[in-house]
Amino acid sequence: MPLRYPSARALALIPCSLIMASADKWLFPLVSVSFVSLLLFLSALSGFSASYALFSTQPPPSYVRRGAAHPPPSPTSSPAPAAIPAASSASSSPCTTPGTATPAAGTHMGSSGLAATLRAAAVLLRLDPGWDWFVTLSAADYPLVTQDDLIHVFSSVPRDLNFIDHSSDVGWKEFQRVQPIIVDAGIYLAGRNQYFQASEKRATPDAFKFFTGSPWVILSRRFIEYCILGWDNLPRTLLLYFTNVVLSQEGYFHSVMCNSPDFQNKTVNTDLREWSPFARQFREKEPVLDKIDEKILGKRRHRPIPGAWCSGKKSWWSDSCSQWSNVNIVRPSPQAEKLKQSIKELLEEPKRGLHSCKQ
Repeated sequence: MPLRYPSARALALIPCSLIMASADKWLFPLVSVSFVSLLLFLSALSGFSASYALFSTQPPPSYVRRGAAHPPPSPTSSPAPAAIPAASSASSSPCTTPGTATPAAGTHMGSSGLAATLRAAAVLLRLDPGWDWFVTLSAADYPLVTQDDLIHVFSSVPRDLNFIDHSSDVGWKEFQRVQPIIVDAGIYLAGRNQYFQASEKRATPDAFKFFTGSPWVILSRRFIEYCILGWDNLPRTLLLYFTNVVLSQEGYFHSVMCNSPDFQNKTVNTDLREWSPFARQFREKEPVLDKIDEKILGKRRHRPIPGAWCSGKKSWWSDSCSQWSNVNIVRPSPQAEKLKQSIKELLEEPKRGLHSCKQ
């Protein structure tokens, strides 16, 4: 039987009919699956957002307002003096001057620590013209009063006083600290934390009187400006000498201050590290730090220390300090009165130190 081929018209119609039938067959399932997938995606996204809003503990962003450096006094609250910056600032708040620096290697035995302190002071002088005291802290220090307490107490302290533990009775340090010559590699080479001691020693200087004491100090802004800007040669001359002194942070500021006629009578002979307003030395994650936060500072875990500047609603799921109000208002606690009385007694003691540099 001969094979008969369809006509040209039939050849043209057969493929089109097959395509239309195939499209009708798969179009509805494809659209249905796409629609269901879209619904599932939107449902999952909505559930994730609701879950995040329910369980997230991060406070919403707030607009940060900063007050003037020297706010006018208020009859209903203590005026906050200019910010009291810390040299080893870990986080900024409305009551401190933020300061950041590139970390560098060094050794506490040499002068690299002193260089870092002077560099931090220079940065703070440039960042903010309003602060009054420069506080040196280390990772082993921890506050025992709130920022409101500290600002409230220091608002009644003369701005030109320096809290620095010092003595001219060098004793055994003359042979182990003053006369040895060391070279701190961190001063000259990046990333080095070794120091080298020379075989020879040098005589005790007679061009200035050597003073020594605690490296933890609270220095007035005017004295910091004197050390950084140096309107005479004393700070620079002593810096050249203390570059090669063992533990130079225990003598540089002390010797500069007590050899300067402008500052030798502006000292209080204490470093304020004996349980008010700072205590040391603490190790990282020491359990007693949690007790200090809870019992003394009123600080919740992973939250800042609350103050009068916190204007948000306090609850277990939100932080009252996520919103800030007037940062120039302080609310002292009972701890502030104890610190204020302690400093008042220091300032009234006959041997307190206005003339201690002459010892």
